[in-house]
Amino acid sequence: MARFRQIESFVAVATRGSFTAAAALEGVAPAVISRRIDALELRLQVRLMHRSTRKLTLTPEGQTFLEDCQRVLAELAGAEAAVSQGSAQARGHLRLTAPAGFGRRHVAPLVASFLALHPELRISLNLSDRVIDLVNEGYDCAVRVGDLPDSSLVSQRLADNRRLVVAAPAYLKRAGTPQHPRELLQHECLMLSSEASQTRGWALRVDGQPSFHRQGGRLDCSDGQVLHAWCLAGLGLAWRSQWEVADDLQAGRLVSVLDAFAAAPTGVYAVTPARSLQPTRVRLWVEHLRAHYARADYWMRTGGSMSPQSSAPGASATPQGGALALGRPGGSP
Repeated sequence: MARFRQIESFVAVATRGSFTAAAALEGVAPAVISRRIDALELRLQVRLMHRSTRKLTLTPEGQTFLEDCQRVLAELAGAEAAVSQGSAQARGHLRLTAPAGFGRRHVAPLVASFLALHPELRISLNLSDRVIDLVNEGYDCAVRVGDLPDSSLVSQRLADNRRLVVAAPAYLKRAGTPQHPRELLQHECLMLSSEASQTRGWALRVDGQPSFHRQGGRLDCSDGQVLHAWCLAGLGLAWRSQWEVADDLQAGRLVSVLDAFAAAPTGVYAVTPARSLQPTRVRLWVEHLRAHYARADYWMRTGGSMSPQSSAPGASATPQGGALALGRPGGSP
């Protein structure tokens, strides 16, 4: 058991980049992680990493050992999944990530209900607009919204995601209502700077063909909530997901424009590392998401006004593109 914990801790330190981050992941003190790495290097009689107060780097031997350990741990997870496929109870530590805005409204509440169904499970949820490297950072599943970049990860489409161009009535009264996407260059357009896809322009359809349209504007922000507040304050047009603005549209605080040019919906996806067998906890979590998102009344009840997926369900290996911890407290060295 001690040898296995040493290997797990080594992988956590190497992928997370620090003893503190690895300790937080495992729920122990950083000193415990440090002792495990010391014991591992002593047992192997080789230096696996160089440590300093500012930086941690793997030695060539450490890099090779890391790759072997990741493969062994993945195979072990697959073996566990193979013998527990018939079990309806999830166990172990489920590590999840989701975009901050969508995660607060449509992932965190489902984490709580999933934990209630599986009391022997521990769940860590990382809400971040950064695209997390699931494999190297040790995550089991990500919920991602929009077009997916190329990768070897496995994606399962859970729901449609429609995007609209919206503005406050006060802005439209002052600046006029655009009638064609080419007029966006003459408007104040509020840009989400953390979302790489928006650097190409807003995705719309002209003459039935998808196209990206550049925008004018002097404001951009990496935080979607701030951008949403700016839009409500009448500072410009914004290109937002329907789940973000449905309540404001219904209340008249925002108005959608260029509806005739709206692009086809993208998707809400569950994304997981490619494995021959998924651990039961991951499989059940994805099923939990799908069961809720597939219900039309879910989106009405949560103010999302979205729709279940229009494409056939199922996993595909097609190319794509603040933390909350729940569960049993503590951890053993």
